[in-house]
Amino acid sequence: MAGALARGWGDPILATDRGSGRARTLVAELGGEVLGSNREVAERADLLLLAHKPAQLETVAREAGEAARGIVVSIVAGARVAELEELYPYATVYRVLPNLPVAVRKGVLLFAQDDEPEAEPVKALFARLGTVVEIPERLMKVGNSITGVGPAYWALLAEAWTDAAVRHGMPATQAATLVRETMAGTAALLNTTDTLALRRGVTSPGGSTARGLNALEQGGVRAALANAADAVVGV
Repeated sequence: MAGALARGWGDPILATDRGSGRARTLVAELGGEVLGSNREVAERADLLLLAHKPAQLETVAREAGEAARGIVVSIVAGARVAELEELYPYATVYRVLPNLPVAVRKGVLLFAQDDEPEAEPVKALFARLGTVVEIPERLMKVGNSITGVGPAYWALLAEAWTDAAVRHGMPATQAATLVRETMAGTAALLNTTDTLALRRGVTSPGGSTARGLNALEQGGVRAALANAADAVVGV
């Protein structure tokens, strides 16, 4: 996700990694520097982005130490603002959960609600990558069960839909184009109308859309999505 954010912004970066080589790859692509330690990043960065594994939270905070005195933004899953503030007592801390389309500036970024005026420049920075949605921190996990995993769900649906068309004789490339563009157009329509009105606008009584929707309902599409949400949220 760090790479997706960096590519979406397109700006030179200061970066470290644990020997994976990803930092060097990003710097080669975007410009900037690979630094030798997290403390050096904390000393030099205007904004320190935490994009490591949850298990590394205390280790990275200890390495950054008192050098982290500016803005710290965490995209670490499960790390609450109160916990981050304890680990970074000299910094101003924000919590954001982005999704993969930030790489093409079409992301959805969940921002743990912060009404302080000082938060506005940070929100504006992330708004360059897509749509920033402020929600209470207690709902971040629920929100992430839609936005964070959503691209994988849409990809699975597109794959299955394409395969269904191929089974009926359509070339795979052409079927994939039809599915992709239909999904994109429908998403645009949903910005101006609600789901029920759109569905009714497409569906004629007894027509092909009605038959297809009935097959989806019989196949348990609603229950499957509910179960997926439960699995992600941990119900």
